[in-house]
Amino acid sequence: MKRLTDEVKIFGMPPKSGRWVLVIAGMIIQLCLGATYSYGVIRGPLQAHFKSSLGLYPTGMDMTWPFIAFLLAFTLTMPIAGFCIQWMGPGKVCMAGGMLCGLGFLASSEASTPEMLIPLYGFIGGLGVGLAYGCPIATVAQWFPDWRGLAIGLTVMGFGFSAFLLNLLTPFMLAIGLSIMFILKVFGLAIFIVIVVLSALLKFPPADWKPSGWTPATSETGAALKADFAFIEILGSAAFYRLWICYTIGVLALLIAIGIGGPISKEVFANAGMNSKMANYWTVYYMVPLFALCNGLGRSLFGIMTDVLTPKKTARITYVIIIVACLLMYLSYSSVAAYIICFALLWGCLGGWLAIAPTATASYFGMKDNAKNYGLVFTAYGVAAIIGGFASALITSTTRVAVGATFLDAYRPFFLVVAALAALGLVVAFTLLKPPVKKTA
Repeated sequence: MKRLTDEVKIFGMPPKSGRWVLVIAGMIIQLCLGATYSYGVIRGPLQAHFKSSLGLYPTGMDMTWPFIAFLLAFTLTMPIAGFCIQWMGPGKVCMAGGMLCGLGFLASSEASTPEMLIPLYGFIGGLGVGLAYGCPIATVAQWFPDWRGLAIGLTVMGFGFSAFLLNLLTPFMLAIGLSIMFILKVFGLAIFIVIVVLSALLKFPPADWKPSGWTPATSETGAALKADFAFIEILGSAAFYRLWICYTIGVLALLIAIGIGGPISKEVFANAGMNSKMANYWTVYYMVPLFALCNGLGRSLFGIMTDVLTPKKTARITYVIIIVACLLMYLSYSSVAAYIICFALLWGCLGGWLAIAPTATASYFGMKDNAKNYGLVFTAYGVAAIIGGFASALITSTTRVAVGATFLDAYRPFFLVVAALAALGLVVAFTLLKPPVKKTA
């Protein structure tokens, strides 16, 4: 009788090689989903369109509400999507989410006011991403029990690279004479088609499947499982709340710092002798692509680290990096090099948490209800994103960047605040973050 490991084939290939096709498919799906998250790339052109073509004068907050609506819809849909994934399978749920993402872009191309973007871009797009985001993650987590962090990190790397790609495509398309509304149509149609096609590849392995020659570790290695927790059981587990708090603190610290990165760049570049035009050029064409690249690479790098070092140790490392980056920026505030290093590290850590959290969820609570469990854990990211977004917007709107022609170190003290928040996270990670031990009768 053949072993189950020998019988399974993926696209006609043995599982150890064929499963990498699922990672590539998941990466491309995440790349498409990340287009909706990369609202900052199209926000400026949209605001300019409302002013020049429609005679409207939306404020910065008017243009922020669609993204806040997106974050709410994305976050609230994730736990529901977990139930759908385990009930219907990842392929069907991902297909539905991809359709909604594409429709969100297409519908947004007809918006005549910023307020219309709230339901069209925000809620429809957020619902689509919330449904589809966890599908590739849940799929590769099942197929890669041996290198779960690496597989998840590579998969979600696509989401991080999306801003990098859109930052290249959008200015190019605008430069050749395409309107931002037509560009939204192009993006929407491409997202719809690509995700619908690739979602058909997402399937879970047979129950109890494992890679040939692989045996689960018996001690905590970051990939080892002590027990499978049902969705309702993790709500009664202290380990869930500890992980949720660590995830929230890490993302909140990062998003507050990153949220004020734009005006900080103006201060730093001005202090380095650049005029406003040159500073804006550097930010748009050099800094944004670089940091998007770091965000994507951070997901795969920290994913590997969770496999090798355990989620707990990797979480500690992110907090230490955040503290070091903030202190570097505080001590060398006028240095362009310090700015680049600091924000490259911060963006890398933000991407890293998007790999650490799902890997930790699978490692701590097992695969029985993994899609549901991570949907619940992911609410930490949504809460941190909303609070961090409001906090950075408040800081930006209340902080005076310049007095006359002289730039001051207006944002410099906030790096100590972020460093303190990261220090709190480090304490929590050292004292509280650890896998649960499920009691058996």
